[in-house]
Amino acid sequence: MKTEERSVGTKYKHLDTKLVHAGEPEPRIKGAVSLPIFQSAMFEYAGETNYHDLKYIRLNNTPNHVALHEKLAALESAEAALVTASGMAAISTSLLTVLSHGDHLLIQAHLYGGTHDLVTKDFASFGLSYDFIDADDPESWKSKLRPKTQAIYVETVSNPLLQVADLKSVVAFAKANGLVSMIDNTFASPVNFRPPEHGFDLSLHSCTKYLNGHSDIVAGACIGRRDLIQEITHKLNHLGGSLDPHAAFLLYRGVKTLGVRVRYQNESALKLARFLEKHSAVAKVNYPGLESHPRHQRARELFDGFGGMLSFELKGGLEASERFMQKAKIPIPAPSLGGVESLMTRPSTTSHSGMSPEDRKKLGISDSLIRISVGIETTEDLLEDFDQALK
Repeated sequence: MKTEERSVGTKYKHLDTKLVHAGEPEPRIKGAVSLPIFQSAMFEYAGETNYHDLKYIRLNNTPNHVALHEKLAALESAEAALVTASGMAAISTSLLTVLSHGDHLLIQAHLYGGTHDLVTKDFASFGLSYDFIDADDPESWKSKLRPKTQAIYVETVSNPLLQVADLKSVVAFAKANGLVSMIDNTFASPVNFRPPEHGFDLSLHSCTKYLNGHSDIVAGACIGRRDLIQEITHKLNHLGGSLDPHAAFLLYRGVKTLGVRVRYQNESALKLARFLEKHSAVAKVNYPGLESHPRHQRARELFDGFGGMLSFELKGGLEASERFMQKAKIPIPAPSLGGVESLMTRPSTTSHSGMSPEDRKKLGISDSLIRISVGIETTEDLLEDFDQALK
């Protein structure tokens, strides 16, 4: 099926126009240019015959939710979308929808710490099993298939080492073996990569990050096939991970500037990565936009931009990393990513602190690794700040 036939934003061809106009109510509500906040827990009964169609805030179907669903689906040329109370609500509810007791999951070894902890610490209590896969080695996946394998799960760009999986092979493998293909697209955002256009069944986001972009809400999203989104919606209606209408409004407002933010962050992050790669104090830089990245060519073929995330190691180890974070003045030492302000963190103390030191070491996540989320500050100011901090 052609992309334009699948998308709910058919009348808008280009991403930035979709960001602003897709999903907007027609006609505008009382002429309001910006969608009002519908701060109402329930709505008048209008003859609905299905529980999931009742207009009720927990069912994620208020006007604020509906506008977001249509806009987010249009951004990735998908059939449908759903917003949730957090990125982990999107991930956990999606997994618990496509997997039932006794089922098996193939999942990328390099993952966001929260996803890793969900799979390794909670799956057993649900009667679910999993195998980690090397997402860069398709030949090894077949041997891990089981009769009850239902899905394969990867990240567009892995957190925090910025690896780029063989995404084309993931889609082909899923189709060949009747699996649901799932991808966490948070790091890339729809500006740089749109999974449904490449055949993925489900694209998952922590909207807390790039989609909102202002570090002031927690939200998540599932984007993809209409039938799957409907099933996930029904599961979410029971689990209760609904998004508050005020948070929905902030996400609706924040996403409109996604294109201009992310393209600037792409450009700025590449300049910072190149600066760090040449610096005598730096041992290694992880950024797919660098020619030295082992999957740079794959990233060029797949992505429209290389993203605003990078990570690096200093030659002085943990002591040097701590000193850098103390001396850097512009990046804020804080967890999360994707906002207008630059953020820096050591994943071993934040996003991946739930993993054992042994597991982190096995994956190459050292205690001294620094992860940077590049904001929209002037690039020259960031370069000067990094330079003085490294001295």
